[in-house]
Amino acid sequence: MSDAVGIIALGNAGSALATALSGKLPLVAYDRDPNRRQAVEGLAIECVDSVAEVAARARRIILSLPAPDISQAVVIELLAWERVPDLIIETSTVTPQTAQTLDGLCRARQVRFVDAAIASGVAAMAAGQVTFLVGGEPADVEQARPVLAPMAKKIMHLGPVGAGMGAKVVNNAVMHAVMVVLIEAAALAAKLDIPMPTLVDLLAGEEGLKRPLTHRVCERMMQGHYDGGMSVLNARKDSALALEVAQQLGVPLYAIQASHTPYEIAAASGLENLDYASLATLWEQWCGVEFAKC
Repeated sequence: MSDAVGIIALGNAGSALATALSGKLPLVAYDRDPNRRQAVEGLAIECVDSVAEVAARARRIILSLPAPDISQAVVIELLAWERVPDLIIETSTVTPQTAQTLDGLCRARQVRFVDAAIASGVAAMAAGQVTFLVGGEPADVEQARPVLAPMAKKIMHLGPVGAGMGAKVVNNAVMHAVMVVLIEAAALAAKLDIPMPTLVDLLAGEEGLKRPLTHRVCERMMQGHYDGGMSVLNARKDSALALEVAQQLGVPLYAIQASHTPYEIAAASGLENLDYASLATLWEQWCGVEFAKC
């Protein structure tokens, strides 16, 4: 089965990827949990009893593991055999540094490596509608493409090894932070007798959640243009009003309250009359970056 694709492990993500690939490519898989192996018996997949057996049967191997240290241990085991894989695709969520470490281990044995972070839910994975955020050398990514394509809605090659995982970390950070903001907003809305469908319609519109990204990031931060627009002072006032209303209604705020602090700093730093997207210049100073050149 030299043309087979190996999958190590078969948790929620791994089994969903196996579902997407079933019948499209020859598959061989391993999970240390026998129940996980039994759960995919209806797929066109051969389950084996060890990582070594996957390595013996498959030249291209997908990792879908629960923790970075487990990924590293599995890669070390795969590379310890005389017959090493041609390609390892890391879809587990790991740090960019971990991806680069794994790449270094693979290169020492002339094994291609790419990180292919998954920016999709389990249902999309199983349906073959994954957005892959990929990092790796162009030639290695091209070798991985025939494996990724049957599972993918979109394959985004973002740069060298680690770029895919870095993008996922950033994307997840935004989603998780916004989730807290949305919960806080929903609690405020409920206390103000604003129906949830109304709140959703408001935030889903052009003047809602999209506006900070399409206008203030794309048209201001990326251009370095902060003249005009809604001033830092006005945004600070509105932020303070939200905190006051929440206090009156007994709604605890964590994310929204924390986000008020940069407005106070910006107002005290000479930015008060610029568009409130100029808060970005604080991070440019703190981090030594320039968003208009990124």
